Amino acid sequence: MEEDFFGAILRVGFRERTAGSLCQNRGVGNATGLAKKKIEAIGPGVSSLRKLVSKGDGLSLEVQCSLLNISKSGLYYTPKGESEENLKIMELMDKRHIHYPTHGILQMQDYLFTSGFLVNHKRVGRLMRKSRIHARYPKQNLSKAGSAQYIHPYLLGNLTIGHPGQVWAVDITYIPMRKGFMYLTAIIDVYSRYIVGWGLHNTLQAENVRDVLLQAIIRHGTPEIINSDQGSQFTCPLWIETLKANNIRISMDSKGRALDNIFIERFWRSLKQDYVYLFPCDNGLELYNGIKEYIRFYNEEKCHQGIGRQTPKSLFYKSCG
Repeated sequence: MEEDFFGAILRVGFRERTAGSLCQNRGVGNATGLAKKKIEAIGPGVSSLRKLVSKGDGLSLEVQCSLLNISKSGLYYTPKGESEENLKIMELMDKRHIHYPTHGILQMQDYLFTSGFLVNHKRVGRLMRKSRIHARYPKQNLSKAGSAQYIHPYLLGNLTIGHPGQVWAVDITYIPMRKGFMYLTAIIDVYSRYIVGWGLHNTLQAENVRDVLLQAIIRHGTPEIINSDQGSQFTCPLWIETLKANNIRISMDSKGRALDNIFIERFWRSLKQDYVYLFPCDNGLELYNGIKEYIRFYNEEKCHQGIGRQTPKSLFYKSCG
């Protein structure tokens, strides 16, 4: 739908531009204005905009890129993957983070040094960000004022959670493979610990997270509240407007708070300790099938002490029924 919309915008701008200088200015201006509104609605991801450019649209690539305000040279750019050494460093840091979530860049750098990797702090910081590893400790809120319109307060502090669908929590984590890595998005029902939705992707696009949410809503209905961190995928127009359109209240972790999203963090730890690091996968398909089976086990067979030694599925559907 988005490609057809943009195609129409581009064609309208092109037709009016050829009708004369006055029409040209008005047509391109209108097209650009409409394009800008659509860009704001789906989020600012340049990679998403590049996918909208097509040779079959009746417009030159240069004109399409101009209207979308992106560089034409970017169409021919192929991102370079991480080196074998960087992939190993990312895996080591992720394992370390599971057991020592308060370790920041300097402590992680010291750990890597004792593990045989002489890495400067800038490289450690970049790879931590790419692996979505953030030190967990209370600290001052340093959010930029420009993003304040998308940041929402934490709603779960004094809330009694008493039934499924009351609160869902969503997060993204890095999943290593033998060569390369992927990102896993998961949504958990906080009351029952049931994983209501998940998706495996090779990018951190906000559209991926949105799609996981919409599929979960189709299968299990709409929650009252969704809690997330303040990552860019959750503080962009696409995510916020999707929640508002479905009348979902928005809750976000405070900066650096380790316990605000504790239930999804526990799921990540179980997944990685029980499956990911015990059975490293060779490719994305193998990883997808393995995670699918582990989530089935987690939902249907694994008993949780926090919910009276029941399985998440039994509590989720018992309470729903």
